[in-house]
Amino acid sequence: MLGSVMRATMSYTILRLLLFFAVLIVLYFLGIGGIALVALAAVISALVSFVLLSRLRDKMSASLFTKVTRFRERLDEGTRSEDID
Repeated sequence: MLGSVMRATMSYTILRLLLFFAVLIVLYFLGIGGIALVALAAVISALVSFVLLSRLRDKMSASLFTKVTRFRERLDEGTRSEDID
């Protein structure tokens, strides 16, 4: 299960970074520079990734939710077994 969570998280993160740098390069060649280049690239890549990477983000979120839910269940199970002893 951890492999699935890590794979989904790494895929999403790598694609977000690639998208950011792609937008950064395009804006650089359009003549934008300095702090405005980085800020604009961050905003544009965030908006584009919100649309293009929504399926992958949902998959990552579901994997994390499942992992956290299982962890909580094991924690509750351990607490109950301590209460019985």
